[in-house]
Amino acid sequence: MPRCRIVPEPTLCTKGPQNDVQCVQTPLALSVEEEDTSPDRLVDSAVSSISSLGTGVRDVSKRLKKRRRVKANDSSLYYKTRPDEPIVWKRPGEIYENPQLIVGEKSRFDVKQGALGDCWLLAAVANLTLRDELFYRVVPPDQSFTENYAGIFHFQFWRYGQWVDVVIDDRLPTVDGRLCYMRSQENNEFWSALLEKAYAKLYGGYEHLDGGTTAEALEDFTGGLTEFFDLEKGDKSTILAMLVRGMQMGSLFGCSIDADENVKEAQLTNGLVRGHAYSITAIQTVNTYSGQIPMLRIRNPWGNSKEWNGAWSDGSAEWNQVDPHQREQMGVNFAKDGEFWMSFDDFMHNFTQMECCNLSADVMDEISEMTGVEVHDKQKHQWVEKQEDGEWNSRQGTAGGCQNNDTYCNNPQYGTYFQVPHDSVENDGKCTVIAAVLQKYRREMRSKNLDNLAIGFSVYEATGGSPLQTVSGHKPIARTKVFINMREVTVRFRVPPGQYVIVPCTFDAYDDASFLLRVFSNAEFQTK
Repeated sequence: MPRCRIVPEPTLCTKGPQNDVQCVQTPLALSVEEEDTSPDRLVDSAVSSISSLGTGVRDVSKRLKKRRRVKANDSSLYYKTRPDEPIVWKRPGEIYENPQLIVGEKSRFDVKQGALGDCWLLAAVANLTLRDELFYRVVPPDQSFTENYAGIFHFQFWRYGQWVDVVIDDRLPTVDGRLCYMRSQENNEFWSALLEKAYAKLYGGYEHLDGGTTAEALEDFTGGLTEFFDLEKGDKSTILAMLVRGMQMGSLFGCSIDADENVKEAQLTNGLVRGHAYSITAIQTVNTYSGQIPMLRIRNPWGNSKEWNGAWSDGSAEWNQVDPHQREQMGVNFAKDGEFWMSFDDFMHNFTQMECCNLSADVMDEISEMTGVEVHDKQKHQWVEKQEDGEWNSRQGTAGGCQNNDTYCNNPQYGTYFQVPHDSVENDGKCTVIAAVLQKYRREMRSKNLDNLAIGFSVYEATGGSPLQTVSGHKPIARTKVFINMREVTVRFRVPPGQYVIVPCTFDAYDDASFLLRVFSNAEFQTK
């Protein structure tokens, strides 16, 4: 059996456009107040009174109406790197007149990156705006700066298998009267800045958001399951089919170009940026003089002129081949807003990684129930989903490490029985399965120098449904190719109906951590 190996996580952490384009860190965190009476402390005790769509916010408004002078506290601003400039915490009404949560209609153009290296988060937020039922699950309606304004807002995120409600006060970090971090195109619109603050609170502060993958945020916004695709090794026809099918099913996509640690300037001559997260927001086939060309609409969360400048870029001659009516239908514009179109061939040639967040039927049904927004039939998924909580515990003897260790079979094992699939595009009777192992609470522990562990898993045929006692003579039918220190590792595979066992593990034995195992399939199945 091949020896296990480990590779580092490819995090994305380019800062916003007002800085040199490079992978750096500029952390800040949440506000605190005098006398240890911050709004965050007050509202935490009121979370239980706040229902799904924000109707309970007005019940605690009187307690939170009183304003207190914000006091900067180093421990709440950062845990490692001191900010270069003094931070002043201000309410939206103190930053701009007539503050609003959403100005007009929400839009992917509402999202612009600031000084924090969380482009991975912004790429996911831009995708969130494309679907009402997803957006209003995270940003509950019936909140505003006018009616029953209490100085607080709440947001909802998927957290390790459950939806949680995060309540924040609306003070935001500013420098010279301007927002430091995520902001909207409209100066008096604040939903994106407040969402970023709530997400920072979820993980312990702004600095905890410095560097990550779009997959993390997409999952935290949807409860979906994300796959990674290596575009340099992937089959073009398979990737294109995945994009078309995924868009039809409501999946969310992101992409990036691998960073080069030996190159300071991340921007390439073609206008794209290494180590930076982009959103894929549409796919469209255009009719040209030379035939049909599949095209992708992609967005840079910086929201400026840093765009692709090759074929089919803004204002390029190629657009003269497309009927004006189709251009209008596609929403083509040549504004310097970070959005651009490129051919699928150029996409495959220039980008190196793609992420696809798959949404289960259960997730979509729950979102529709919570928001009242019905999901279109073509976006209802064939996926059946199940999840199991587990842990690697050295004291209990369940932290066996990878196959390099004699203790490997001591790891938690999950028997799975797949039935005949009810929806198979291939019509070969096999089950399509996406399995994932997600390690919990690691981003929150960065301030304690505890980062992600290198994790992976293998899938074996289970003769008689019995647990695996030894790997000798047992070849996995699917497994993670390498162990990597990402929050979640995912493998897609196809197997005949039958019994299998999934073995999640860390690379090193005796590493303690808790995890969530999730399985999506187009077949009914049971786990134990």
